[in-house]
Amino acid sequence: MASSVVKRVRTKGRRRNLPMSEINVTPFVDVMLVLLIIFMVAAPLMTAGVPLNLPQTAANAVPTEQEEPLVISIPAEGAMLVMDQPVDDGQVVPTLRAVLAERQSARVFLRADGAIPYSRVVQIMGALNAAGITDIVLVTETGGPRMDG
Repeated sequence: MASSVVKRVRTKGRRRNLPMSEINVTPFVDVMLVLLIIFMVAAPLMTAGVPLNLPQTAANAVPTEQEEPLVISIPAEGAMLVMDQPVDDGQVVPTLRAVLAERQSARVFLRADGAIPYSRVVQIMGALNAAGITDIVLVTETGGPRMDG
């Protein structure tokens, strides 16, 4: 029993002279937490480049996709934008078909300013349908009136 105590003492003495081979991950975790906070603050600012006054609703959010969503925006002036690129009314269907040929998902996010007449939004939805798009998500702001009583 005495020899085992001596060995433990000797190994402890040797460890003091050896370099430490453990990695300290605390600074790494600190940097990752700071980056997470930065991205959480910056992410809402990068969502859309076209300023719109979206209507408010009490609907739940749609789950996110793996690729960048195809966004069609209709600002108050009425000119349609496909992924922040202006498109004339006569070129809507061919442009959408060309864009969809390069994408995996056929889901389209339609953002329309609240001041746009309903007839204009329905016309755009008809053009989307003519281009072969049936999965249309209407983008709104949260906090609208609840109509459940």
